Amino acid sequence: MSQALTLARPYARAAFALARDAGAYAHWSNALAFAARVAADPQVAGLLGSPRLTHADAVDLLAIDGATQTMRDFVALLADNRRLSLLTEIAGLFEELRAEAERVVKARVTSASVLGNGELEGIRAALVKRFGRDVEIESAVDASLIGGAVIDAGDVVIDGSLKGKLGRLQAALAN
Repeated sequence: MSQALTLARPYARAAFALARDAGAYAHWSNALAFAARVAADPQVAGLLGSPRLTHADAVDLLAIDGATQTMRDFVALLADNRRLSLLTEIAGLFEELRAEAERVVKARVTSASVLGNGELEGIRAALVKRFGRDVEIESAVDASLIGGAVIDAGDVVIDGSLKGKLGRLQAALAN
């Protein structure tokens, strides 16, 4: 996995530079996400490695409708360099670069039960205050947490779950 990320990083940076210069972060995000989803399909993945697939066919298969010529050229470059299998990693790295440039923190809030909009907004406001950036929240439910929530915002993980508290209490008592 780390080798794939290492190989994908320069392509993600190049795509990001092209998107920045064109002022088209959202369009590039959509195009890369589409290409990554298509390339990740098991049937397509086998096809992408075939020497019978021309670069033009690969571009037609992976380019989103309405893709600019620059985007099509980018996919063609990936095909030329036999890097189409890295599209998932490239798309992920691109999103990280975009979030950093747009000063957005993406947070995942996993709770024991479904949180209401008011609760999510309160968490978002607290995270905005903590990070000094806009925060996009994705929520999930994991009943095994028993109560509370776990917030994963990049390098920061805040475990306010009952399961986490019990685990810390057990570790403290064991020492």
